[in-house]
Amino acid sequence: MSSTDDARAAAAKARADLEQTLDAIEDKLNVPKRVGELTKKAEVAYRDNPLPFVVGGAVAAITTVGLIAWGVFGGKRR
Repeated sequence: MSSTDDARAAAAKARADLEQTLDAIEDKLNVPKRVGELTKKAEVAYRDNPLPFVVGGAVAAITTVGLIAWGVFGGKRR
């Protein structure tokens, strides 16, 4: 192989590496795609075991009601 062939091969490898890097960056910065992936993961997790989601929802509801009650009936008394 000549030095020209070596340089072309090195340039082709560098282009391929750059393309792979840019694709990875694009995937990381593509928010709608990431949201879609996370939504699918959450749906699968819920289908596999819904209990943590139910418990989390119940805790959030109880906390919300408690904070509202505390704001209405508690707090500083004059």
